[in-house]
Amino acid sequence: MDIDIDFADRNDLLKIIPHTVATLENGVKHNTGIYATSIPHNPLTNQSTINYKEAEDRGYFKIDFLNVHIYKGIRDEGHLDELMNTEPEWELLQHDKFVDQVFHLSGHGALCRKLQPSNIEELAMLLAIIRPSKRYLSDLDDWFAIRREVWKPPHNGDYYFKKAHAISYAVATVVHMNLLCEQITSDDELTAHFSA
Repeated sequence: MDIDIDFADRNDLLKIIPHTVATLENGVKHNTGIYATSIPHNPLTNQSTINYKEAEDRGYFKIDFLNVHIYKGIRDEGHLDELMNTEPEWELLQHDKFVDQVFHLSGHGALCRKLQPSNIEELAMLLAIIRPSKRYLSDLDDWFAIRREVWKPPHNGDYYFKKAHAISYAVATVVHMNLLCEQITSDDELTAHFSA
């Protein structure tokens, strides 16, 4: 089991909670993983002496604390709720200048123009298609055909987005889209700003 928690700055929390840094299989420090419970560790480095896979087999629970830059622009919980629940300007995904600023979509303007997502589920499927194991679905332009395949685990064991993960990322992407748009005051300015 793996739990990811997003923060504007993970170090703010790490300063106040006791933790041990997780270790990758090659003995290198894990970039995001920590243990908030006691685990065998090197007291000089505060790094686990067993890698995260072996630790999981032994019953230790790793949490990934992730830095997500979009949260720096969010004032409070009410602001986040507003950004999550506001229908974004989907047509802005037709402009590379906008797409290249959006969390998880940068560099994928052609796919956004081709598929033209217009709701959270379609955006989640697009995010899943960006992953290598589902990239072959980018040849399709029919959401029904994509939906039949996109959530199936790949036969080769490659990394892919499960639906729940992709939906979560799609909601975060919508938050960022709305945050970018909030910085521009009128619809005319919005279109001019991102299509120029």
